[in-house]
Amino acid sequence: MTDDQAARLDREVGGLALPNTSWRGMLRHFGPGLILMMTGVGTSHLVTAPAAGGRFEFALLWCLPIAYIFKYYGFEMAFRFTNATGKSLIEAYGTAWKKWPLWYVMITTILQSAIGQAGRLTATSAVAYFLFTTTFGLPFDAWIYGLVLGVLSVAVILRGNYGAVETATKLLAGMLVLSAFFVFLFRPAGLDAMSHFVIFETPEGSWLIIAAFLGLLPTGIDVSLQASEWGKAKRVGMGRLRPELERAGLAQRFDPFSSSKGDLAVDTSVIPERGVEYCDRWFQIGLWDFRLGHVVSFFLACIFLLLAAVWMYPSDVAGNDVMGEIARIFTESIGPWMMVVFILGAFAATFSTAFNYFDGWPRVVGACCRNMFRSTASLQGVAREDLTDEHRRRWYSEYNIYRATMLFSLVSSVVIVYGVPRPVLLVLVASALAFFIAPVVFFLNVYYCVTIIPKTDRRFYPSRMAIWFSWFSFAVFTVLTIIVVQARDVVGNLVRQLIG
Repeated sequence: MTDDQAARLDREVGGLALPNTSWRGMLRHFGPGLILMMTGVGTSHLVTAPAAGGRFEFALLWCLPIAYIFKYYGFEMAFRFTNATGKSLIEAYGTAWKKWPLWYVMITTILQSAIGQAGRLTATSAVAYFLFTTTFGLPFDAWIYGLVLGVLSVAVILRGNYGAVETATKLLAGMLVLSAFFVFLFRPAGLDAMSHFVIFETPEGSWLIIAAFLGLLPTGIDVSLQASEWGKAKRVGMGRLRPELERAGLAQRFDPFSSSKGDLAVDTSVIPERGVEYCDRWFQIGLWDFRLGHVVSFFLACIFLLLAAVWMYPSDVAGNDVMGEIARIFTESIGPWMMVVFILGAFAATFSTAFNYFDGWPRVVGACCRNMFRSTASLQGVAREDLTDEHRRRWYSEYNIYRATMLFSLVSSVVIVYGVPRPVLLVLVASALAFFIAPVVFFLNVYYCVTIIPKTDRRFYPSRMAIWFSWFSFAVFTVLTIIVVQARDVVGNLVRQLIG
């Protein structure tokens, strides 16, 4: 490092504003972790959990702790990797032989952007259908609402003016959480119901819901890649400091076509003390951001399953009026005004889910392409401040691939919602698909975290317990995936319901 490089780095590090890590301070900086939580609330919590409680009472409660406990490190490793390297996990995936993980991720993500997004969009349209068609009598089918809300989401994302949408979503989603807790406390389930958290039952016809729970609680493991991209795009912590370290020769410049995975590592021992403190604080903010969302998501899933078991069982919980069935819990327990609170919160949760996925999946496809094709790598970036006329003109730029994938997601998901007007079934199928692809992403997240982050880095390298439990969790999920795939009624139920 030359004297000029050292002076530049000192000036850059000296000018870093250290974030406030008090609880109030961290709450102001929370983002990717809460976004990750919201990608699951709209479907798994508001459709899958009530379906489980309405159809099987308390029998499937055991799925919830298994999903949250054994998927935890699959998500945390994504946050850990991005905070430790300033890069996305997609960059790490691209260092594998023939870039096979990127092909796997891109193909499954394109499938998810159609089938998975149909599941998310149909949940949103089910809320709108209940509010405007069932309640007020407007002559519109559910798919019309899906089309309108999908077009609105894409338009807002591409224009980049979604600050107001995020603020409103957080407020209304908070209403959903508070109303669910309030109604649960009004008539809680008995203590005998809690025994089902540790009693493993698989009632006839329940395997699809089990797969949906394990796939989309708190959300799909593939969303960890979206969170990694969101974390990188936030440009704080190591993501903010790494370019300066590269210019100073203290970190390797990463080339997706010639660099090895080792070039992604950052040796924090050579970073000035203030820079290390800056990165460490943002890492702690990122971890608590994720952990808070994980815990809130778990309790919310439990509450909706328990509410459905107490107030709805036995019920098929199906059809376009599914939100009306769920909303009656709030009407019958407290009164009509509480149902209004629930519907507003449910709309915010389901809309934010679809909204975030319209950005997340195309972002991952674009990231895969920038690490697979030189032409795309030469025109990378989707942030508006990074775009040039060349980015907008060339079809192979990351920005145009991002936009094209978003358009594909919109059209294909609306077509599926129109062709399969069964919101609960679509949600369960989309959730099960997320489960079946989870083990590969889980393995890669853990593998690249423990092989790229320097073992001497006590801040970012996972503890021995975290590594052990990560691999144990991967084994559990792999075995569960094999069991569910081999379960005799999963494929049969899917086929019968789709054609019936």
